[in-house]
Amino acid sequence: MKVAVSACLLGERCKYDGGTNLDPELIGFLKDKEYFTFCPEREGGLPTPRPPVELRDGRAVNREGEDVTEQFKKGAELVLEKFRSENPNLAIMKSRSPSCGPNGIYDGSFTGKLIPGCGYTAKILKENGYRLLPSKK
Repeated sequence: MKVAVSACLLGERCKYDGGTNLDPELIGFLKDKEYFTFCPEREGGLPTPRPPVELRDGRAVNREGEDVTEQFKKGAELVLEKFRSENPNLAIMKSRSPSCGPNGIYDGSFTGKLIPGCGYTAKILKENGYRLLPSKK
C-alpha cells in the first residue's frame, strides 16, 4: 500500500505558523508502508510562516485580505501531478485545512466556524478519483 500524507502531519514545518501538526499515531501506522509527503501551500510558493488562509466564495484569502488563490491553484496542480506519478492507494490529509481538508473547512470569516466542504487541493484530488481520509489532528 502506498500512502500520500500531508507533510505537516509527519513533522515538516510547513504549517502556516511555522509549526507542525505532528501525529505520532500516524507515524506508527506508516511504519510498514510506502508513503510520500506533500504540502500544496508550500509547493504553490507560499512562505512559512504566512498569514492563515480560509476559503471564501471559491477564493483563498488570508487574514490580511490578500487573495492567494493563484498559489493555491499552482500547489493543487503540482500535487495532482505528484499523485498521478506516485499513484497512492490512499491520502491522509490535514483536517480543516484550506488546502487539504477533505471533509470540512473554516467558513472564511476567521472566527473558527466550520462548514461542510473541501480544501482547494482536496477538492481537485476527489474530482480525480483519489481516496482521501481526514487526519485526527
